[in-house]
Amino acid sequence: MEIKVLKTEENYYQALKRLEEIFHAPADSNEGDEAELLSVLIEKYEDENYPIEAPDPIEAIKFRMEQTGMTKKELAQVIGYKSRVSEIFSRKRKLTLKMIRNLHDKMKIPYESLIANY
Repeated sequence: MEIKVLKTEENYYQALKRLEEIFHAPADSNEGDEAELLSVLIEKYEDENYPIEAPDPIEAIKFRMEQTGMTKKELAQVIGYKSRVSEIFSRKRKLTLKMIRNLHDKMKIPYESLIANY
């Protein structure tokens, strides 16, 4: 396959098909090099045409709580106030900078997720 910049959906799908064919090629082979180049081109095309936005901060917190089995009571210890948890989840109160820092430090939620749409 001739490798070129992906400019159309057709180019994109052709590149995906070819990558699927050579995906397991040895890294030090011509097909391995081709697979690596196609991966870069496909990623660039997807970033430009199918961007993934950061999740809503509240949804990011709920997701992390679910992942770790954290309760709302435990979240209150991270945020600092028991009454704030329901206010934040009902979107009556926004996260403060201190809350964002605590959520990042203690729950390892990326800052990008916590400040999205704020």
